Order: sequence, then structure tokens, then C-alpha cells
Amino acid sequence: MKFPKQWKSAIDVITKIENAGYEAFIVGGAVRDYYLQKDSSDVDVATSALPQEVQAIFSQTVDVGIDHGTVLVLDCGEPIEVTTYRTESTYSDHRRPDEVNFVRDLPEDLKRRDFTMNAMALRNSGEFVDLFNGRQDIDAQIIRAVGVAEERFQEDALRMLRAIRFSAQMDFSIEENTLKAIQNQVESIKFIAMERIQVEISKIWTSPNSVRAIHYIQWSQLDAYLPGEFDAIEWETFQSMNRQVGWAYFCLVNGHDVALLSAYRCSNKDKQFVKQVLLAYEKLQNEGWQRMDYLQFELEILHTAHLFATWQFVPTTISFEQIEKMKHSLPIQHKSELAISGKDLLQWTSNKAGPWLQTTLQAALSAVVNGQVTNDKEQLKEWFHAFNDEG
Repeated sequence: MKFPKQWKSAIDVITKIENAGYEAFIVGGAVRDYYLQKDSSDVDVATSALPQEVQAIFSQTVDVGIDHGTVLVLDCGEPIEVTTYRTESTYSDHRRPDEVNFVRDLPEDLKRRDFTMNAMALRNSGEFVDLFNGRQDIDAQIIRAVGVAEERFQEDALRMLRAIRFSAQMDFSIEENTLKAIQNQVESIKFIAMERIQVEISKIWTSPNSVRAIHYIQWSQLDAYLPGEFDAIEWETFQSMNRQVGWAYFCLVNGHDVALLSAYRCSNKDKQFVKQVLLAYEKLQNEGWQRMDYLQFELEILHTAHLFATWQFVPTTISFEQIEKMKHSLPIQHKSELAISGKDLLQWTSNKAGPWLQTTLQAALSAVVNGQVTNDKEQLKEWFHAFNDEG
């Protein structure tokens, strides 16, 4: 197999390190994806050269994590992270090693990695260094921890959720001993920052087989230590490439509990999206969407709420094509497009400013959207006087 074109910078870095008398390999997920013949633009390089030796080889470097052996090399086009082979001591916080020691031996570096499929290295020649049968496990579609599974999860408890996330992304099974180790270590997930957990769960939502991950979360009893309910039955029909859609659906199947977003440290943007989707879904369920609803909600919100109805087997009388047509047929697409403002209303009456302004503008907006008046300033002025007379 030929190396991907986007790997050129990494290959050039490796060549220069080798010419200086050291070892260097492509490592990690990029090697796994290369074996699977999948694109991977994120390429990491591991080397026997110490950080100071890497800096001496290249003229442009940045110390992005030099204490852990990582130097960012800028000489060869794309920035490439180069990390010295290392071993790690105990993990008191179940996340970071208490001590990192640099070594010259590639096998020592590879055996500290999480799963066999991620513990391979690739030579500049294209030859694999596969000490833990990673290719065999990939062929068997199995996720297996390197070495003793319980030790790997004691080192970093997030690896349990990473195993489950990989199962959803790759549609692989988790090897029996690895799954048992997760079941034995589930309580240690409490040591992991919720922000890191949220990233992994977000990747589950956008995976081809999200429901597989939900099953593993249940089987491992990891759900007992995570906010919210994980019920695989609810996820049988779910499919999305949008993480926000996943979080919205998670809130929906948890009884519209948007407080879960705060528990998982989701952003304000995520919260706004989810609230809009749940409101649109509620309106669709109850009375169906009116023209003002099509104005209020962006097309993505409407589409997502409509998908929820499909996934929840809620009958709807409208297709997404019809939703899109209705949205685009509105005389205006946003309330900011209304041809008048509160300032205009004050000029057309002797009334003082007050709550009536917002009420009248909302009535004007509704009249325009429902085709009762053209979105024209003069037309709306006539409508306003008639509205006032009626009032």
C-alpha cells in the first residue's frame, strides 16, 4: 500500500530523524487506519531520539509537551508531533502517569498503549511493527486491551469509554477479558473529568453503530456512574453525524431532561440547539407546526425534530421535502426582516413606549407570515392603524 499524500510531511520528518542516526515510526490510530485503508490526516511520530536531540535535528520546533517527550516539528510543511519513546509509572489519578521515563526501545513504548489495534508502528518502508497482533484483532473485528486489561484501565479510566466508542465507530466487538475488566473497573470512571467523558460520548452519537455502544454501556454497568439513562431500545433507530442531534435525542429519551447538558459540561450553543429541537418536537407532537413555527425554527431544527418523530415512531403527515418547501415559501425567513420596528410604531401614534410595542410587533409579524398583509412599510402602516382601531 502506498502512503497517503497527506503523510508526506511525517515521512520527511522520519527520514531526517533516521538520517541523524535514530529510529522513527508512525504510531497510533494513523497506523490502524492505514491498515484498514481509511483516510487519516492526524499522523503522530515516535522516535528513539530524546526531545533535545529532535530539536537539534530540526531548525523549527515548538515545545508543545516536552515534559512528556513531545516536540512539534515545523520544518517539513505540515506540523508533525514527534514524541520520544517512553515508559510510564503508576497513575494515581487514573488519568496521568505520575512519572514519565524516556527510553530508546520501541517495544517498551508500544506496550503502554491502550488497545492492540492502536499499538502498532509503521516503518518508513511501509513495514508494520505489530508486537501485540493488532492486525489479527482488526481482521477479527475485536477490540482488545494491550497486556493486562485491568492495568490499562487503572492507568486511564477513560479507556473504558474509548473501547466502547471504538466499538460504535468501527462496529467491532469488545474482547471478553477486556469487557470483564471494564465491568470490574467501572467505578473508576468517577475520576475522569466530565469534559473528557463528553467528548467520547459525542463521538458515540456520530458513530455508525451508536446502539452497540449503548448496549456495552449497559452490559458493563458503566451507566450506573454516568448521568442519565442509557436504554438501548430507545437507540435502535437513531442515526446521525451531528453530535448536537445526539445530545438532543439523549435529552429527549431521558424525559426532555436538558439539565443533562450541564452535567456533561456541554456548551451554551449545544444547550440552545437542544432546547429549540425539543420545543419544535413538542409542537409537532401536539398540534402540528403552524406557519409561525416555520418562521421561529431554523430548517435544521425542523429537520431534527421530524427525525425524532421518525425514530420515536410518532406518526406525522408531512415529509421533510414538504417541510423544506413550507419554510422557503414564507414571505420572510427571520423576524428581523420585518419591514417595521418599534420606532415606526411610535411615530405613527401618540402612545408612549410600553409593552404594547412588543405585542403589536408580534401581531404584525404574524400578519405578514400568515399572508394577511404584505411586508411593506406603507402596507404595514395601514395595517397598524386598522389594528389599533380594532383594539
